[in-house]
Amino acid sequence: MTDVDRSTGEDRETEARPVPRLKDAVRQARFEMAERTGVVVDLRDAELARLEILNDALGSLFAEIPPEIDLFDRGVVPGDPPRLWVDMIAHVAMGRDKRVYRFVQDTRYGRRVLAESADVADTVKAVTQYVARRLVERERAIATAPAHFASEGRRPRRRWLGWIFAFVFGLLAGAAALFATAWFHLALGL
Repeated sequence: MTDVDRSTGEDRETEARPVPRLKDAVRQARFEMAERTGVVVDLRDAELARLEILNDALGSLFAEIPPEIDLFDRGVVPGDPPRLWVDMIAHVAMGRDKRVYRFVQDTRYGRRVLAESADVADTVKAVTQYVARRLVERERAIATAPAHFASEGRRPRRRWLGWIFAFVFGLLAGAAALFATAWFHLALGL
């Protein structure tokens, strides 16, 4: 078989195989992307649904909190990842497997996991304990603040007197510096 015969044989094989068109490849890529996006959207919807179930279970707990206490601000935020906020520093998010509730608190030193459970009742119990601790901390802070000033036996200082004194002192020091500079220039004859 000669080179000419081989090249014509290879040409016939390539003609027999259909060449993939770019349009078909783009359509296939879009289809695959839509399938992946659909799975991600379904997972996010499932996370939101589970957090809504927990939010409904916490309804009776937050109904017991007196309305004058504005320490807690509960709500589901559909972000990435979705979260159920209990207050400004604590929230519930779903774990990596999307079946476990993870109750975390943001602290000055990083995020601390307070509870982790797949059961709604266990998570409600952990949030209830957290809310109770926060209410006790609030009561102690309110109770000790006025007693602290009373135990010291002193009145609160008047800050505005300190500011006036500093202003007058600065004014006198500036005038003295200006007078000293003028006297120095006159003495040297400049």
